[in-house]
Amino acid sequence: MLKLYDVEVGCRLLLGTARYPSPAILADAVRRSKTEIVTVSLRRESAGGKAGGAFFEMIRDLGVRILPNTAGCHSVKEAVLTAKMAREVFRTDWIKLEVIGHHDTLQPDVFGLVEAARILTGEGFQVFPYTTDDLVVAERLLEAGCRVLMPWCAPIGSAMGPINPMALRTFRTHFPEIPLIVDAGIGRPSHTASVMELGYDAVLLNTAVAGAGDPASMAEAFAHAIEAGRMAHRAVPLEPRDMAVPSTPVIGKAVFS
Repeated sequence: MLKLYDVEVGCRLLLGTARYPSPAILADAVRRSKTEIVTVSLRRESAGGKAGGAFFEMIRDLGVRILPNTAGCHSVKEAVLTAKMAREVFRTDWIKLEVIGHHDTLQPDVFGLVEAARILTGEGFQVFPYTTDDLVVAERLLEAGCRVLMPWCAPIGSAMGPINPMALRTFRTHFPEIPLIVDAGIGRPSHTASVMELGYDAVLLNTAVAGAGDPASMAEAFAHAIEAGRMAHRAVPLEPRDMAVPSTPVIGKAVFS
């Protein structure tokens, strides 16, 4: 089981709920992924009036836990206000905190992120910060009260997969006891397996599933990849070598003259 703050979950795949072709396809993807947590933007919930309410009812009927996010916020003030509104709408202290600093890469404003995290944890929020793989920033987030970290492996929606595996490995090694969820940049199930093999605790996906030709099947594929990567990590994979090693022992080999 994975413990996130005081909640234990069995599935290590978290799903976003944006950009699906239809609500029915989203619901099918959630079911087939067996996820227990979905992220929801306050803008997505509130923008459509009655449609937003219907969307929330559908999510609630799926029996999953909601992780509201501050997607699209570009300042501390905006992120904090959105988080407070989300708590009122969704009745939860959980918040996925995003403070975007760069319009093209959607890279977090790490200075604003730490400041917003400190404010929100001080007001009782349980913060899931979307951050980079910078160790110093991560330390500051923990000092601000975060008990979960969500480093990216590539820019949001890029589908590039891990662009700096060494940084992700170092991040995992540096924070052995902190729940780490890879968030942003995953494009294929193989990417998911690779980060889980590094020892990450979970993966959050949206575009890679919602943008697939068959989102529900892709969600299920990601679920299997997470299990495979987790199992491989626990089995301790063989490290790469710089030379060939015969799989058949030479000692005891028959000699013919």
